[in-house]
Amino acid sequence: MSNEETYSVSSSPVLPLHDRLIVLFSGVSQTTPLHALGPKLYDYYLLHLVEAGKGTFQTEHALYELGPGDAFLIHPGQLVSYVSDAEEPWRYRWVAFKGQEAEGLVKAAGMLPDTPVVFNPGSHRPARYIRLIQECFSRKQDQAHIAASGYFQLLWAELMTHTRRHVLPSAAETQIQRTVKQMITVMTSQYAHPVSIEQMCASLGYNRAYLSRIFKKETGLPPVTYLLKLRMDRAKRLLRERPDLSVEQVSASVGLPDSLYFSRQFKRFCGMSPTAYRRENSG
Repeated sequence: MSNEETYSVSSSPVLPLHDRLIVLFSGVSQTTPLHALGPKLYDYYLLHLVEAGKGTFQTEHALYELGPGDAFLIHPGQLVSYVSDAEEPWRYRWVAFKGQEAEGLVKAAGMLPDTPVVFNPGSHRPARYIRLIQECFSRKQDQAHIAASGYFQLLWAELMTHTRRHVLPSAAETQIQRTVKQMITVMTSQYAHPVSIEQMCASLGYNRAYLSRIFKKETGLPPVTYLLKLRMDRAKRLLRERPDLSVEQVSASVGLPDSLYFSRQFKRFCGMSPTAYRRENSG
């Protein structure tokens, strides 16, 4: 298995007129050893399907060890992290969705916040459906969301036939974990605005030194670095998916109105300028 990182994502070219079920985007990635995401929050459902390799998925409730064929669902507003294996880093596909019908589908599959994993060995159909969703979006046709919705329904029907789960218990959420989650919630919801760590500490009623200490202990990063990384991750997505936006507009969209400062920080986190990143990840 190759350990070279690859990443590809395609978004719906149009949003449907109704909001019953919206498939937002789909992608695939071969991760590098110990590639980690989070702890972080999402404001939509995000389903991952492991095609190869291994990794762990940590929620607020439990830790899961996953391998080929397994699926895990990230719920909106849930603090999660996931890490690929050191020896066999995983390759996974993902699809993001939301809408009025989304919660009902999730409940029907039994993929609730405390049981978000489906072990599904031996079937290649879920991965195929996610691949077809991405292919639909990559063609940029106006009707792509209709075809994507159909493939998503087939994907979900397939997942609902497999309900075996294996959970490694974890300790109950502590006050420190709840406080760190509050901090991440504030950052995730307000990163596009000039939110400061001082303002966040004041709103939570703790001094900065204490919050910085517990935040770094739980996440491995100081709050300032975590917020910058959050902004850079969002900026990368905008640079890939919104070629119509200038670097200055991307910078402002992630809460950094100073585009020169943004460019310096982007190069620090990503190893290249925003323009170079867009050029390498276009198409």
